[in-house]
Amino acid sequence: MWSCSQDDTIEEMEEIVVPEDTEDPDGDNKEEEEEEEEEEEEPTGPEIIISDEITGSYTTCNDDGQNTERVTDIPNSVNVGTADDRSCYANYYETTINGKIWGSYNITHESNNIDKSSLQPRIERSLARATSTEVGSYVHFTGTVRILETGDAAGEGSDGTYIMQAKGKHTGGGGSPDPAICLYLAKPVYGDTEETKDTQVSFDLYREQINYRGGSGAEGRDIIYLTNIPKGQSTHIELKVGFRADPNDASKKIHYADAIVGEEVFNWDIPEPERGTQSGVRYGAYRVKGGRAQIRWADTTYEKVEK
Repeated sequence: MWSCSQDDTIEEMEEIVVPEDTEDPDGDNKEEEEEEEEEEEEPTGPEIIISDEITGSYTTCNDDGQNTERVTDIPNSVNVGTADDRSCYANYYETTINGKIWGSYNITHESNNIDKSSLQPRIERSLARATSTEVGSYVHFTGTVRILETGDAAGEGSDGTYIMQAKGKHTGGGGSPDPAICLYLAKPVYGDTEETKDTQVSFDLYREQINYRGGSGAEGRDIIYLTNIPKGQSTHIELKVGFRADPNDASKKIHYADAIVGEEVFNWDIPEPERGTQSGVRYGAYRVKGGRAQIRWADTTYEKVEK
């Protein structure tokens, strides 16, 4: 603490004025730097499109969805593969949005008018399978998916719709005559506000994988959480199914189903690789135990390599 008294001498400080055109002796001019700094562009995420979502009430079957043949398709469809349409709600159709053509797969609960059993509705595309089990043989599917709606049943265990699956037969019997190896199941997630509590806002994606060849049900399969996909988000997808060498034993091989979802990698080794005889992929919309499912696919490609 100090105070001014009559004996204190207060010197008037001379104000130094630096001319505007005087350069900083260190070569730094903060104002110029700020002007020269380029504005960083904010990163943009994947495109979200919901403009082609069907909303409101629906009827299980419609006249324009009443196909009598499973292989029902439009001429020169942009999505690869052979159509397998087992739903009377709607047939496959295409919509162009922002210059991109999207294939539409819409199904409803109890709309399977083809099978005489309780098989679930579906509109999928089947792709040629690799039948060689030699190391280096594989099939590789790529595409862009948008999920707008998936099945919602009474009970979480029955919720969701499969968007793609790895297929392949095996030796020794057991299970379906055309068994799934793993299926990618999208379950609805609802909003957490009063306005969105009844709206599907995103989808938790799971891999429903066999525990042994031909496995089904709670004992025969496990459901593994993978990631969450926002509603309508354009999401890159890959699924590669094939055989590779076992790095721990040169006399053995691994049967694998490796997926990429967005930028995330989800590799998985199929049980009992020595029993596998095929590698295949199907995609589209399959299973709806309540409500309706709406899946969109674009940019689809498929490669089959057999050694």
